[in-house]
Amino acid sequence: MKNPVRKNLKWNYIVNLMDGGFFGMAFGFVSISTILPLYVSTLTDSKLLIGLIPAIHNMGWQLPQLFMARKVAGLKRYKPFVFSMTVQERIPFFFLGLMTWFLPGASTQLRLLITFFLLIWQGLGGGIAANAWQNMIGKLFPSEYRGAFFGLQSAAANLLASGSAIAAGIILERFESPLDFTILFFAATICFSISWYFLGLTKESDENPVPVVEITIPFWQTILEILRKDRSFRWFLICRSMLQFGFMASAFYTVYAVRVHNVSEMTAGVLASVLMITQTVANPLLGWLGDRWSRKWLLVLGAVACCLSCILAWLAPSVGLFFVVIILIGLANTAYWTVGLAFTLDFGEEEQRSTYVGLANTLIAPATIVAPILGGLLVDLFNYSVTFIVAAIVSLLTAIAYLVFVQDPQKALSKI
Repeated sequence: MKNPVRKNLKWNYIVNLMDGGFFGMAFGFVSISTILPLYVSTLTDSKLLIGLIPAIHNMGWQLPQLFMARKVAGLKRYKPFVFSMTVQERIPFFFLGLMTWFLPGASTQLRLLITFFLLIWQGLGGGIAANAWQNMIGKLFPSEYRGAFFGLQSAAANLLASGSAIAAGIILERFESPLDFTILFFAATICFSISWYFLGLTKESDENPVPVVEITIPFWQTILEILRKDRSFRWFLICRSMLQFGFMASAFYTVYAVRVHNVSEMTAGVLASVLMITQTVANPLLGWLGDRWSRKWLLVLGAVACCLSCILAWLAPSVGLFFVVIILIGLANTAYWTVGLAFTLDFGEEEQRSTYVGLANTLIAPATIVAPILGGLLVDLFNYSVTFIVAAIVSLLTAIAYLVFVQDPQKALSKI
């Protein structure tokens, strides 16, 4: 156990699980998909502004990562950068709490302006720290442990987020505005602070996986060289972008069940719970399987699960089958994110990791935005069935592309 990575493995596993768990708990109080849209709906009826909330969050996390790659590549230790920059994705919620408490009488336009400024700050803060954080995880945990770590961390985040989401509902019911949202924003800030504390306990050695060398090749030339030479990685990016259009159907599953099958609000809530439970169980399981079996095959099966969920949603004669639909999309989503994160870290040489991570996130950002817009457009122009069928076809094509064109990164290295 002379190797510092092996020596600190258990400690880093625990403190980073705690970091992720409390980070997830914080977002249970200020959910991007429920709480924040609900808050913004108290300020405006604009569906566009409300719909921008998850888009801002996703784009903020994905877009900066490639532009941070060169900076990250020159770091000897990742933790100091991650520790300082991740504050930018946590502190905006403290200011949201201050605004809701001290400026309840301010003009709606001013509060909307401040809110969206803080949401953009929060999203970009996460994106600026994300590349270095993923590289830190890659340094702290050997490849055979990464999938299990990402899975357990996501499971811890989902579990604690479930509890805080229930607490958020109770707070919204029992307290009047603006006190209810003030409590939620400050509760999230406390959880983010605890998460940040545990992140600070991470033990990272001063040893760099590879010597930091002077980069003489222009950065954009390096990117083009990777995309030109690494065919498997290029197809991996194509597949990740394609599957976003497979996932576009999932945004309408609950709405479809309510409007077509006339399910009650309670049943809709149960469906949401099934999704959360599925992902909580699937994250560590698929992470573990990826470490010991094949991450590539899990990505293939994830795309197949997405395809099957679309087909079953389209053909479901009753709401009973929607529980299977939700389980399948939960498995697909887990494979896409948890297994996909670990898979990305296996591409390229150590000194290229930050560039690969940046490419794997930034280049799929356009698809992340366009896919849900296309899904909604197809529903408006035609119907839900068309959206489900198109998503199923794209998901199946993605599974085939993964199977045929994407190689295991470790086997592909010798060909780069």
